[in-house]
Amino acid sequence: MLTGDIAALAYLGAALGAGLAAIGAGLGIGKLAAGAAEAVGRQPSASAQITGAVQLPMFLIEGVAVIAAVVALLIVLMIPKA
Repeated sequence: MLTGDIAALAYLGAALGAGLAAIGAGLGIGKLAAGAAEAVGRQPSASAQITGAVQLPMFLIEGVAVIAAVVALLIVLMIPKA
């Protein structure tokens, strides 16, 4: 059994981990979208190729955030209740 202090630290760690993963994913997606918008602004005729090249990395970054949220949820759910 986990004591109250250790369980609280586990909750805090899960929350910090999920929050940092969400912040990192948001910054990564924002930087990627900003670069794509700038590229389309410079060369509008290549917008289809730029959009296609940006979608896969954006989905992968979003997948990392979802996995981090699932891991944080698993940490919270695996803490034994008193």
